[in-house]
Amino acid sequence: MEALNELIEFIRGVVGYDQPEPRMLEIILALMLSFGLMCLISAVYKRTYRGSDYSQDYVHTLIILGTVVSVVIMVVRGDSATAFGMFAAFSIIRFRRSVRQSRDIGFIFLAMAAGLGVGARQYGLAATTTIIICAMIYVFSKQDVFAPVRLSHFLRVRVTNDVDYDTAFQPCFKQHLTDLELISVESIQAGMMTELRFNVSLKDESHPGAFVAALQQLNGNNRILLTAAASSLSMSE
Repeated sequence: MEALNELIEFIRGVVGYDQPEPRMLEIILALMLSFGLMCLISAVYKRTYRGSDYSQDYVHTLIILGTVVSVVIMVVRGDSATAFGMFAAFSIIRFRRSVRQSRDIGFIFLAMAAGLGVGARQYGLAATTTIIICAMIYVFSKQDVFAPVRLSHFLRVRVTNDVDYDTAFQPCFKQHLTDLELISVESIQAGMMTELRFNVSLKDESHPGAFVAALQQLNGNNRILLTAAASSLSMSE
């Protein structure tokens, strides 16, 4: 334990961490740490992004923003006049990108917080909290925590008027579906048939044919239309 403390003190002396003002070596190491943390945040953002509007420019902006924030805090630390002028200048700058998802704003604040920590010479705090938060975000995303019940298909079924659709399809629905919502009931073909429209979620989305075949046996081979709903996940996942 004593040897470890001596090693820490030696590193502090070489880097100049105990000095009132950071030395050039400490500034370089701080910028490298800030850049590394921004790369980690950007990698987690990319790996957990869902949707079709992924922007490489936004990821680059996260890296630049967090690193620049570290530099700004180094400049204004301990100088109230410089700090006031710097933040007055930054107040007229607007982030001119349309942020489509609320999580994008969260990653902006995470990058800024990490940059603030490094700029304030709180290296351990910045590194530890950034790693823990990124790990939590990654695990929550991969485990799909707090995910809603997702609609998988739209279903349209036509039946003749002699079919009791309130009960005829229930065994089939229980066998093949995890979620079912009746949207509309419409009389068609001059009142000769009835068309039912549902929002459904299949238990096995890879084999919808078995569900359609089972329904056709119950509705007398009349028309059945099963349409896949738009996926919320990107094609890369």
